[in-house]
Amino acid sequence: MRLTLIAAVSMLALTGVASASVAAPSAIAQTAEYSDAQLQAFSTAMGQVRAAAPTDGTAPNAEQQAAMAAAVEGSGMDITTFNALATAVSSDEVLRARLAVLDTPQSPAGSVAASVTDAEAAQFASAMVQVRAAAPTDGSAPTAEQQAAMASAVSASGLELDRFNAIAQAVSTDARLRARLALADARGG
Repeated sequence: MRLTLIAAVSMLALTGVASASVAAPSAIAQTAEYSDAQLQAFSTAMGQVRAAAPTDGTAPNAEQQAAMAAAVEGSGMDITTFNALATAVSSDEVLRARLAVLDTPQSPAGSVAASVTDAEAAQFASAMVQVRAAAPTDGSAPTAEQQAAMASAVSASGLELDRFNAIAQAVSTDARLRARLALADARGG
């Protein structure tokens, strides 16, 4: 059982939880199988497992294996569920994005970032795809045509231009909002 845990930890170390990949349709269906509580328990356990794992790339010794297993079980998960979730997180962009949202601090109460609804996050993410496509790629100022295309993309998203701009400004300073927008992008993508 502990060897399976080690395999999952090794796989996560090699693939990286935050690495980008294209999620297959079957992987997206897996996302619904895990609750936020399970993801939170996984995140807690993963932090403790990483702390107990050897840092030099060698196989864990018996003491480290026991500490890793205790971390998983102490989080309220069994090792089989932990390993299944580790596999799912490594291959499912939406699940990774959900985990990232849970791992970031809440946006400050009363801030623009805290007031962004899930619907607005989805609208913003959708609009940003179109805005980026219309924007100049060389860093120059957009032409009048490009500005019109970007404004049209925002308008087509259903967001008011002022609200879009407020969200865009908040994104630069709020990690939780960035994580929520990445989740909206992953779900829409």
